[in-house]
Order: sequence, then C-alpha cells, then structure tokens
Amino acid sequence: MITDLSRWTPRQTPTNAEMAGRHSAIVPFDRAAHQDGLWAAFGEEKTNALLYHFGWPHLESAADLGAVIADLNAHGGFVTCVFTHPQTEEVMGMASYLRIDEKNGVCEVGAVAHGSPMARAPAATEVHHLMARRVFDELGYRRYEWKLNNPNAASHRAARRMGFTFEGVFRQLEVKPYGNRDTAWYAMLDREWPVAREAMERWLDPANFDANGNQKRRLEEIRSDIHARQA
Repeated sequence: MITDLSRWTPRQTPTNAEMAGRHSAIVPFDRAAHQDGLWAAFGEEKTNALLYHFGWPHLESAADLGAVIADLNAHGGFVTCVFTHPQTEEVMGMASYLRIDEKNGVCEVGAVAHGSPMARAPAATEVHHLMARRVFDELGYRRYEWKLNNPNAASHRAARRMGFTFEGVFRQLEVKPYGNRDTAWYAMLDREWPVAREAMERWLDPANFDANGNQKRRLEEIRSDIHARQA
C-alpha cells in the first residue's frame, strides 16, 4: 500500500498484452481472430442472454458481437482481454479494463463474460488473478473496481468471491435497453490485494483439487484463514 502520496505519479495504462497461467492465457482482443470463438463460447444465440446485464444492443451474429467490442476498444475506453485455453488456444471468455484513471491509479474490470469452456472451472479464477496482478503488481494502481447491474446476482457472487468489497448502489444511474440500471459498486484496494492474491494462489494450487478436479477448500474459506492468521 502506498501511504505517502507526496511522490505519487500517474500510472501507466493497463494493457491486454499476453499473460499466461496454468489453466488459461490472456491475449489482446482481435476482432478477426476472436469474434467467432467468443460467439461460440457464449452459446451463439444465447449470447444476448449471457450479456443481458451489459445493456448492449441486440446481437444477431458473431460479426455483431465483434463490432460492438471493437467499437468500445476504439472509442469507449475498453481494453479487452480475451481468455483462451493455454494449449489449444480455444476462446473461452473475456473481460476488459475500463474507466481507466491513470492520474489517480484507478481502473475497473468490466464486461466480464465467462463462456461455457471456462464456466465453474479454475480458469475462471485464474484469469482474474492475472488481470489484477497486472493492475496492482506491475503498474502500482491503488484501486481496482468491479461494477454491475444490481439485479445481477451472479456478478455479485463473483465479485465477493474474488475478494472485492461492496461499497453501495448508485440508484437510477443509467438508462439501458432493458430499462433502469441501478449500479452496484465493488472495489479492491492495494492494501487488500496481498490477501486476495495469496488466497487465489493457494486456491489455484493443484494440491487444492482432488483426482476428479473438485476443489477441496473454497476460495472464501482460504481468504478467511489468511485474515485470521494476520489478526
């Protein structure tokens, strides 16, 4: 944690440069290379349901999906990371750095979508470990945010599981295609990251999984133990 800010300087912009893990790899979004794979991973015609809470326009095809992501990267401040299988390079999902504030060392991880190849798999935790490492460990950011449409229960669970802290709801913040959006805010601070990082690393350790690939201990339990040890 940076407590003395007298020598604080703006941070570099997070990039989607390649990152590699045991269960996943992160590569920069490339429309030609990834739109078909993302469309397939998201269930093709089921993509609109999966991305419902994003408030994006209705998508009819992989080309529509690619066009929206490309436009957000070109004009909307998105830096999209595509999640792939480390051996087969199969496209599994995506998330983006956005609302990047280099001056104050703040950015958000958003437009998070885990496709069927990574659903409820270790890769779904590992990719967020990798993205947070870039923000905190490589670039020295002070605050990492996760925001969501308040009725999105699955995103609430994911944010809490990863170690983000709930900070409240901004009511009637936006008008989306689905109607009103009340936005729930979560954040992780630089002083909270070391515990979250250690918990993720211990959860991802192969020793935490049995022969059938089932977890032995939940991520939340591991993080709670670390907090108790430090108390």
